[in-house]
Amino acid sequence: MFPTNPDTPVTPAGRFAPSPSGDLHLGNLRTALAAWGFARATGRRFLLRVEDLDRVKKGAAQRNVADLRAIGLDWDGPVDHQSERIPRFLDRVQDLTAAGLTYECFCTRKEIHAAASAPHGIPGAYPGTCRNLSAAERARRRTQRPPAIRLRAQTREFTVHDHFVGEYTGAVDDMVLVRNDGTPAYNLAVVVDDAEQGVDQVVRGDDLLPSAPRQAYLAGLLGHRVPEYAHVPLVLGPAGARLAKRDGAVTLGELEDIGYTAQDVLAWLAGSLGIVHPVRTAADVLDRWDPSSWRREPATFTPWPVTRP
Repeated sequence: MFPTNPDTPVTPAGRFAPSPSGDLHLGNLRTALAAWGFARATGRRFLLRVEDLDRVKKGAAQRNVADLRAIGLDWDGPVDHQSERIPRFLDRVQDLTAAGLTYECFCTRKEIHAAASAPHGIPGAYPGTCRNLSAAERARRRTQRPPAIRLRAQTREFTVHDHFVGEYTGAVDDMVLVRNDGTPAYNLAVVVDDAEQGVDQVVRGDDLLPSAPRQAYLAGLLGHRVPEYAHVPLVLGPAGARLAKRDGAVTLGELEDIGYTAQDVLAWLAGSLGIVHPVRTAADVLDRWDPSSWRREPATFTPWPVTRP
């Protein structure tokens, strides 16, 4: 709908974009390795972007970067911080607003949850409560609560292509673009950043697959090419639930504290994807790169005995 930014880099790229809410666990590191490998194996640049608009834990970003370096990953250019680009995100919302594609929303989280839980509602989707408020009603509500800005979506679903699952159709709703505290929302920021940084390949955990259709739809509205997607299965803990702190040593630092090396961890990450051993360096991963042979089920992490010659 809008012209693509002429400053968009022409050299395509992949990326890894951690949120510095804590240290990276094995699942995060596994996704980072996959994203790095996909980019390098296809001749793309590889970018590292810290998505620090929310839930920032002091020192986490620096530790995230150090852990990625420790397992042998590299990237092109400096580490980008999303918080430095807030004005650009808000500019794109103004573009959408000028085209009549946004509206103010005054709903609380409790109200949204109740409406989305109603019969025939899309789980987690916004049901459009504030979509058609009158000017007078909007003015009245502004005296009670600052509004969030939502997209006025013109469709209820969108189809994307994923490297592993093929065609995937998911729901599109009136997603939040700017929260009521003025902070750009994740779905907006990730779409704008990917487009303007030349990211045309998005590799991430498959828990984010349901968000791909809405992000792809928004990219199209803003005049950007929809990226290629590859959603990688998650890492589970010994009990079969998503890997978390409850599973003990799950970060690189914690594993090193009990005797593992970064090389040990890299070898486990590669093996969990189905990359044939021996893997001692990230370069070995590229030498054995064949995503068609990767496992399609989640990997389960169970600590293994450390043996040294």
